[in-house]
Amino acid sequence: MTLHEILLPAVQKAVSTLYGAAVEQFEFQATRRDFEGDITLVIFPLLKQVKGNPVQIGNAIGEYLATNVAEVKAFNVVAGFLNIVIADDFYLDFFASAKDDAKYGFVPAKEDGKAVMVEYSSPNTNKPLHLGHVRNNLLGYSVAEILKAAGNKVYKTQIINDRGIHICKSMIAWQKFGNGETPETSGLKGDKLVGKYYVEFDKEYKKQIETLVSDGKIEEEAKKQAPILIEAQEMLRDWEAGKLEVIALWEKMNQWVYDGFGQTYEKLGVDFDKYYYESDTYLLGKEVVQLGLEKGIFEQDPDGSVWIDLTEDGLDRKIVLRSDGTAVYMTQDIGTAIQRVKDFPDVGGMVYTVGNEQDYHFKVLFLILKKLGFDWTDNLFHLSYGMVDLPSGKMKSREGTVVDADDLMDDMTETAQKISEELGKLDGYSDEEKQKLYTTIGLGALKYYILKVDPKKRILFNPEESVDFAGNTGPFIQYTYARIRSILRKADFDFSSDVNGYALHEKEKGLLKLIATFPNVIQEAAKNHSPALVANFTYELVKEYNSFYQSVPILGAENQTEKIFRTQLSKKVADIIESSFSLLGIDVPERM
Repeated sequence: MTLHEILLPAVQKAVSTLYGAAVEQFEFQATRRDFEGDITLVIFPLLKQVKGNPVQIGNAIGEYLATNVAEVKAFNVVAGFLNIVIADDFYLDFFASAKDDAKYGFVPAKEDGKAVMVEYSSPNTNKPLHLGHVRNNLLGYSVAEILKAAGNKVYKTQIINDRGIHICKSMIAWQKFGNGETPETSGLKGDKLVGKYYVEFDKEYKKQIETLVSDGKIEEEAKKQAPILIEAQEMLRDWEAGKLEVIALWEKMNQWVYDGFGQTYEKLGVDFDKYYYESDTYLLGKEVVQLGLEKGIFEQDPDGSVWIDLTEDGLDRKIVLRSDGTAVYMTQDIGTAIQRVKDFPDVGGMVYTVGNEQDYHFKVLFLILKKLGFDWTDNLFHLSYGMVDLPSGKMKSREGTVVDADDLMDDMTETAQKISEELGKLDGYSDEEKQKLYTTIGLGALKYYILKVDPKKRILFNPEESVDFAGNTGPFIQYTYARIRSILRKADFDFSSDVNGYALHEKEKGLLKLIATFPNVIQEAAKNHSPALVANFTYELVKEYNSFYQSVPILGAENQTEKIFRTQLSKKVADIIESSFSLLGIDVPERM
């Protein structure tokens, strides 16, 4: 049983016995470091049902608990806070049950439970993945892993935006300027090659606009009349009409991009269970519009366009079908959501990992789906996140100055190498071992720096700052893990035996208290869709461990029982670091 499961009914009974009041919920929190205690009951909320002085009430409940609950060793009251001291035996019993549990804190998925589908990445096929995609992928992947650890069946998916004017721009530019260039002949990843021609299109487009303006056109006219744009628009019409040579070029260039994306995903350490493509889904949802019209959810204007009026819900009037019968993005998203549940009938909710500029879109989407009567709409969540900036400034894709995801990962590895070499930490490593470790440290630094921040907040990402072996960073936590693994390799004794009747040092108890909260951290992170909760818990655990490491001898302990217990405790901390970092998609090194 958890401490909360022990104390809650005991406090309920205390309040009932002492004051004749039936109270269901109480506020517990960790005791502040400057007071004695392990867990604190906040008395102030009780004053609504129990009249009296909060200090006197706290003392009365504390006396009751100390007398009737074996786990309560002592207590003290500070203002309206009852600080409860828990007996060592509780923590020792807890640790005995947890120390060998490789999946401690993880909950197996219920066989008959509803699944959650997590969508992330979902890029366009006209350019490589960039820094914004990195945050998107890391968040989506981590949330999916956390949801799994919390006991959910999870499907990871993305929808690739592989149709539209954006890819036609790259196709036209490649036809005009590519001279048959391919990923094989150029040595470029396929997504980078296609992105190169997207930039080439933009350069040519701007030249043509300048020429038209110099010939007397106003700028707005010039933007619409530039020949290369007209060619791209014509190509899009040909694609929609199924023109064979256009479809063939589209398939070839998109495949280059898919292959390039695959290499980036592998390097970043993310994966997917199902891919959706806009070219397959852009017509979805049109039949739902007819259903909505029949139910009176949608309304048709005289020009034939179909709308939904959400003004009574505090939103606006939203188009779902144009007057020419073509679908809009909203219609497509409605149809895709419905299709996903058809494809995976056990899906009972979805998480959309999309930047905060789309907040309004998802409010409308979720509301429309709810009005259409689908029972899974109460479990739709927009994992909204802020932009990522570098110290050098905001990213701009069309000018070719995008912060490329592959380049960023390579730069992180190089930064890890530079700092590691300056610190002289890798003496005795082979070149292959060093390179592998530089990648582990560099990607760990990148991922941790991004995931430790609440998703809703904007990030200023500083590569140098992220690769720091001190402070709230990935490398600091990785280094602590490697330090513990070194201790375990040096342990030349059997440390698997039980330790009964052991008197805990305050530093040992501090670690055990944190370890005991790990299952709740996973559940809270899943509930809030926030990897930051897992990341920052891990940092707190590592800080606590390093304080323990500095305060008491481990392998050098004179008492064999102390040596065994402290080694066991160290191993458990390492196991939790490895588990929590796996939820963040971060590797841990055996040596550093």
